[in-house]
Amino acid sequence: MTLQSRAAICSGPEAPFEIAPVALDALRPDELRVRIVACGICHTDLAVRDRQLPVPVPVVLGHEGAGIVEAVGADVTAAKVGDRVVMSFNSCGHCPSCADHAPTYCYDFFPENWSGTRADGSPTLFRDGEPLNGNFFGQSSFATHAIAHQRNVVKVPETMDDVPLDILAPIGCGLMTGAGAVLRSMQVRAGLPLAVWGAGTVGMAAIMAARIAGAGPIIAIDLHDSRLDLARELGATHTINGREDVAAKIRELCPAGLGYAFDTTGVNRLIEGAFNLLAPKGVIGLVGASAPDAELTFNESALMGGGRRVMGILGGDSDIVTFLPELMEHYRAGRFPFDRLIGHFAFEDINAAIAASESGAVIKPVLRISPEG
Repeated sequence: MTLQSRAAICSGPEAPFEIAPVALDALRPDELRVRIVACGICHTDLAVRDRQLPVPVPVVLGHEGAGIVEAVGADVTAAKVGDRVVMSFNSCGHCPSCADHAPTYCYDFFPENWSGTRADGSPTLFRDGEPLNGNFFGQSSFATHAIAHQRNVVKVPETMDDVPLDILAPIGCGLMTGAGAVLRSMQVRAGLPLAVWGAGTVGMAAIMAARIAGAGPIIAIDLHDSRLDLARELGATHTINGREDVAAKIRELCPAGLGYAFDTTGVNRLIEGAFNLLAPKGVIGLVGASAPDAELTFNESALMGGGRRVMGILGGDSDIVTFLPELMEHYRAGRFPFDRLIGHFAFEDINAAIAASESGAVIKPVLRISPEG
């Protein structure tokens, strides 16, 4: 049986998102139907719109969804009808990466998340009776309802009952990526310096996580002074406007070099410059969405001789079943106040929300799609 829904459809870089009626396919045994309460807008959604990622269009995007479970397939154990859930990326569950609790590097990441269909090629969405690309990150949550999967849904712990879903929604991608990069991927050690290039959602999450890890100094680099001011409030001990001589200022603060550098920009000259600031055994983590043909150049002697590492990071190396509740607990305890990044928008104002994100006016737009109660 199909269910009628409303979704924001992306048709490419020249067209605004269009909210239109769609139909959801019948559930498979490992699937859930979720009424979406809220969904964050992430840079990855816009990268698909701009054709920087090979996701077919037209498509229903949205991959930071949160909502209430309305129906479950026979094999689902992750949540039951009526549960509050947050959603993240999907994974196959049986490849070598998934078996090693590293699902962000699932061997089948593309078919599970970016193919526009289920991994077996079947559609989850229809428009006017014809298949519509969906299943984005296993959810497509720019919609009033979404089909999710056993492996990309996390039940919200009862300790978070007093936190609205329109606050928790964005925890499943950008926040998870930035915090996970620090706490899981790079495993930042207390007392070592960390610099973060880019103080958007991912960078701010990394800064908050760096404070949890006890790093120091924690240096934020961005072009927006307002974001740098907020970065100081959230954990940065020093800030540098990107128009200044960033390298000189970091060398002054950290004459022995950086223990950790974290790039969210994807700009190769910034990445290469950050690499040159690493101390021996220093690590640079990369999460920025670079162009598909972008290349990086590092000095081999500096890389090898200093034991330095260049680390590509997806999703903060997160196993969502354990890591998302951990982040929620940090939030509840006041250590990870990501709500300060959020600006709320009505679902119908999705294009205004995207514009606010792209202008820098709002760090993390979150769409309110339906009432929680």
